[in-house]
Amino acid sequence: MATRALLLVATAAAIFGTAFGASHTVGAPGGSWDLRTNHGQWASSIKFRAGDQLVFKYSRAAHNVVEVSKADYDACSGSSPLASFQTGNDVVPLPAAGTRYFICGVPGHCDAGMKVRVNVEAAASSSTDAPAPAGRRALSPALAPMPSAMTPAAGGQAVPPSSLAASVRVGSVGLFLGGILAADGLMVLY
Repeated sequence: MATRALLLVATAAAIFGTAFGASHTVGAPGGSWDLRTNHGQWASSIKFRAGDQLVFKYSRAAHNVVEVSKADYDACSGSSPLASFQTGNDVVPLPAAGTRYFICGVPGHCDAGMKVRVNVEAAASSSTDAPAPAGRRALSPALAPMPSAMTPAAGGQAVPPSSLAASVRVGSVGLFLGGILAADGLMVLY
C-alpha cells in the first residue's frame, strides 16, 4: 500500500513538473516553535529553496502560527493574517522564491521572540544529474535521465534500461514508470 501511495505522489510531482524539496522543522535540532529558541539565528543558518517546506511543532494549547506581511511582522501584529495555523504540527509549503513572515499570534509571544523570517531562493536544478542519453527526450524538469547500466531488481535479477519507459526523480527516490519502483538504488517490482 505504501508503494502505491509513493507512486501517486511521485506521479503527481512529475505531472506538475516539481520535485520535493527539503523539510525544515522550525528551531530544530535544538529547539522548536517556542519562546526559548532564537528563530532568527535558526533561519539564518539554513538555505531555503522553492519546493521546501516548514514544519512548526509546538504545544497547541500555548502557541499558534500566523503568516503575516512584513509590516505586521515588524509590528508583531497578527490582526491581518495571510494564513493561520494551530494544529501543533503545521506543514507550510514554500512553493516559490520570496520572503515569508511568521509570528506566534498569542499576545506577547512575538514581542518575546516567537517570529521567523524565511528567505526562499529559487529552486536550483541539480548539477549532479547526468544529461539524458541521446534519443531520449525529457518530458519535464522532474524527469531524470535513464540509467545507463543494468540495475539490480528485487530478487537479485537485473532489469535492462531498455525495458524502462521513463524515470522521474523525486528527492532521493526515483520512480520508474512501467511497474518498477526504485528507492536509494534498490529496485522493487510491484
